[in-house]
Amino acid sequence: MRTETAGDDGPLVYVVDDDKGIRQALDLLLRSVGLRVETFESPDEFLRFPHSAGPSCLILDVRLRGKSGMAFHQEIVNSGMRIPVIFMTGHGDIEMGVKAMKAGALDFLAKPFKDQDMLDAVAQALARDTERLAAETALAGLRALYQSLSPREKEVMGFVLSGLQNKQIASELNLSEITVKVHRGQVMRKMKARSMPDLVRKAESLGIEPRLPHGGHH
Repeated sequence: MRTETAGDDGPLVYVVDDDKGIRQALDLLLRSVGLRVETFESPDEFLRFPHSAGPSCLILDVRLRGKSGMAFHQEIVNSGMRIPVIFMTGHGDIEMGVKAMKAGALDFLAKPFKDQDMLDAVAQALARDTERLAAETALAGLRALYQSLSPREKEVMGFVLSGLQNKQIASELNLSEITVKVHRGQVMRKMKARSMPDLVRKAESLGIEPRLPHGGHH
């Protein structure tokens, strides 16, 4: 009985393990705390599945038939899919776990794991993915604000970031001080900046460099 719809963007946990018993056990365990779960027998099955836009994480067995979980994790990382990965290993293979963590896995649990340990690891992974998505959304929003500036406003913003006063910016751009003041006001308004430090912080997260005056200070 699947009650949720595919459009639901609540947290989603993917499980890739070629052991059917483990897949079923994890499915039951995670659903018991209200999470949505999708299980896959192979990495390829997982890759073919349309991925959720909401927060998610992947529980992955280190040893899979035909392909190691480690190699698959590397593929995921290389493809730019930024999903938190929790590794399971059934062979008490600590060395592999250490390798997995170095390769950027979030957690590593030896089978048989305690249910609570798995639930804790999943909660942590989903929290991290939620944060990442929020940060990406915020950055996309900032980018859109910056793109709404006119070329002239972008120029003025660059000079404002380097700490120039209106008078100095006016002489740099051959504009009147009043015009610069208007542009500066527009920049603050369009960037939704509450203060200078706020504008500087936003510019930093967008990677926008301050513009230096051409001739330096006379």
